[in-house]
Amino acid sequence: MKFTDLLWAEALPIFEKIQHHPFNQELKEGTLPLEKFKFYIYQDSLYLADFARALAVAGTKAGNSHELLDFLQFAKNAILVERALHLGYFKEYVIDYQSGKAPGCFAYTNYLMATSAFESYEVTVAALLPCFWIYKQIGDYIYANQATPNPYQNWINAYAGEDFAHSVQKALDICDRLAENASDATRAKMIEAYLTASKLEYVFWDSAYRLEAWGG
Repeated sequence: MKFTDLLWAEALPIFEKIQHHPFNQELKEGTLPLEKFKFYIYQDSLYLADFARALAVAGTKAGNSHELLDFLQFAKNAILVERALHLGYFKEYVIDYQSGKAPGCFAYTNYLMATSAFESYEVTVAALLPCFWIYKQIGDYIYANQATPNPYQNWINAYAGEDFAHSVQKALDICDRLAENASDATRAKMIEAYLTASKLEYVFWDSAYRLEAWGG
């Protein structure tokens, strides 16, 4: 069994909670209230900016130039998606929030930034993996089961696309390679980091559905 297969099995209950969350079920059916989607897109744009920073920091810890380039490309892609959100969805849906990060987004980005700064390369890669893998799996699930026409078709297409799939596979391959050469203690920390980030993925979706606010 590959290490990433173990990670998926360990976090499967969390993934299933994300998959069955009302946000994703209503997104799939095209019935998600627009205000919740707008809130999610705004929070996602804030998340991606810090996710890109964490990816870039991870790249500086890579043991070879190939993986350094991979993580810098991941970071670049995250920034390009963040810009595309502003140029596309922000204009289309007139998203003009000025509230900053909701608690869920704040918790997730700060966890990734702290992990990339203070933990090993191996643990950092494991912490960054859920954003790749869970998003891809959720995107594929919604794409395969969506009601059509769907007002959120562009978002669905983006995360079920081949370009994103290629990045996800690269991240999985890097994680497996690192785990093969890691000590038992490091592998345990990788599992813990993956599970923590997976839980924060759930928190992020739930935050958007609840239009979460500080003190709310």
